[in-house]
Amino acid sequence: MTRVLETGLGTRDDPHAQARDARNQPLLLHSMALFRELFAELFDRRSIRTVVEIGVETGQVSACYAELGAEAVHCVEPVPSDEMRAAMAGNDALHLVEGRSPQVLSQLPVADLYVIDGDHNYATVRAELDWILTHAPDALIALHDVLWPCSRRDQYYEPHVLPAAQTHPRTADGPTVWHDEVTPAGFVGLGQFTAAEHAGGEGNGVLTAVEDALAEHGGRQLEIVPAVFGLGVILREDADQDLSDALRPFTSSALLKAMENNRIALYTRVLALQHEAVAHADEADRQVRLLAERHSEAERLRRRCDELRVRHEEELAALRNRHAELQRRFDSERPPRLVRELLRVARGLRRRFRR
Repeated sequence: MTRVLETGLGTRDDPHAQARDARNQPLLLHSMALFRELFAELFDRRSIRTVVEIGVETGQVSACYAELGAEAVHCVEPVPSDEMRAAMAGNDALHLVEGRSPQVLSQLPVADLYVIDGDHNYATVRAELDWILTHAPDALIALHDVLWPCSRRDQYYEPHVLPAAQTHPRTADGPTVWHDEVTPAGFVGLGQFTAAEHAGGEGNGVLTAVEDALAEHGGRQLEIVPAVFGLGVILREDADQDLSDALRPFTSSALLKAMENNRIALYTRVLALQHEAVAHADEADRQVRLLAERHSEAERLRRRCDELRVRHEEELAALRNRHAELQRRFDSERPPRLVRELLRVARGLRRRFRR
């Protein structure tokens, strides 16, 4: 029997459906909404009534948790946007909490699910996890950005709120998969965030924070879905084996891992090409400005030459007129020929008589 492909992948009569869907996607996939089917697995296997979401995108992802069955979603965001407020308005399940984690966690009800997608640095994530693992030991925890670029390199949105000893030297440059050093052509924050200058070592990166927190608190395991910068799910070793099994098609997928690596390689190559294009455009602008300056200078010199040529012609005409005038005066004042001859004879006689 012929299998009919599901709607959205294209048909014989509509062969461009997939292409339309592809071009409507952002160049960089990053939203937690892409993990909806994985969260559906969590909701199907656990009673999740209360969710605490740390780091809110637009509010639309928050609504997904309510749609999956949560009765209350507490959305923690230090500076909510008007778009975020509008997205939450009218949804009684969504509760906007203006503040910074982990300070506000103690002010909220203990949740069944914590979704961590806030400031992606060791100090912040470690503090969040320490509080949750201590005060909500039975909760499920999901964390975004546990893989590149934040797995082993801190990213700072607001480094000034952290103790200086808990931050690393940071830079506006960003990482790339094409070499180990940060670069202005890498994954940069464009003023929104900075990155640690160096990756690795202690106290650096989201995944490092997760590993250290689990080592201290024990009894839990981390499952990682290797897609869209990595979704980590922290499960209880003694009670969540069914969830681990349910997530295994995603967490053990070599295909997902290969596609993610290819995705970030291609995206950082695009960033490098964009940087090069901007550099070429800037150089082209510089050359245009230089040509304009040289053209302006050439025009100035041409005008100066014209002025000097006119002045030269005027001076030459004046000299010619003066010469003609002097010639006329000379001709009019010159002695007649007979007088000149007599004077010559007189000079000769004078010389003779002197002898």
